[in-house]
Amino acid sequence: MRSPDTKDYFILVTLSLIWASAFFNIKIATYSYGPITIVFLRIFFGMIPVLILCFYKKIKIEVFSKDWKWFAAIGIINLVIPFFLISVGVQKVQSNLAAVLMSTTPISATILAHFFVDKEKINFIKIVGIFLGFSGILYLFSDNLLINDDNLFSALMILLGSTFYVIGGILTLKISHKKNENVTASILIWGFIFICPISLLIEKPWNLSPSMESTLSLIYLGIFPTGVAWLLRFIILKKNGLVFQSQVAYLIPIFGVFLGYIFLNEAITSKVLFSLIAIVLGIYCVKRSGDKKVELI
Repeated sequence: MRSPDTKDYFILVTLSLIWASAFFNIKIATYSYGPITIVFLRIFFGMIPVLILCFYKKIKIEVFSKDWKWFAAIGIINLVIPFFLISVGVQKVQSNLAAVLMSTTPISATILAHFFVDKEKINFIKIVGIFLGFSGILYLFSDNLLINDDNLFSALMILLGSTFYVIGGILTLKISHKKNENVTASILIWGFIFICPISLLIEKPWNLSPSMESTLSLIYLGIFPTGVAWLLRFIILKKNGLVFQSQVAYLIPIFGVFLGYIFLNEAITSKVLFSLIAIVLGIYCVKRSGDKKVELI
């Protein structure tokens, strides 16, 4: 891998901003749409740029190949379930809180990887990172202005959603030898196949009268944080590798907190800031321990 230049850092920051912007847009989408319909339309609009790229680059999409079970499982576990849990959770908590809670993904990944991924065992530095990260989360849960009896379950749903992202990421290692665009397109298609009938049967989206604001946020969610972001991620991985790409973990919660303040006037309490610092330091310790090529046990 070559050393990153200014353009590479620009793409990295852009990717971080796009992923961070998902949280306040999910919040706006929940004003008019149910969580199942949000998942359905987010995946639908997310497929568009990915399928266009595959068609343009003449990349074969193996959605119904012999590996279809992996694509289907990842599509449900890495897309449908976390998208749903986050959409449910954000209904009752601030979007910036969701961004901070979701930032624990690298820390959760470290714990699960210890048991399911070869050469990713926990060491002292990772233990320090895990301790810092989850101390930040516990401190955040003591902020009664943001988390109380009315929305505690919602906050836990978001944390559970981050865990499903990690599980889906571990499963993706099973098909890591395939082209990223093919994998992304295939899991999006399977996610769509799974969630479409559920949305039509349960929430009947044709009966909705959504606001333009919520609709635009939902379209944005699909095209950018779901579709374009995955493609930018692939560009970074191809040019600079996993270690460089993983730096988005530091930026997403920071951007998410301030975007929530700018667009939704969400409160930023001192406990949010202290929790954010602890989590970012925890992520730093985990990443500092080194990123290796991994294989499933």
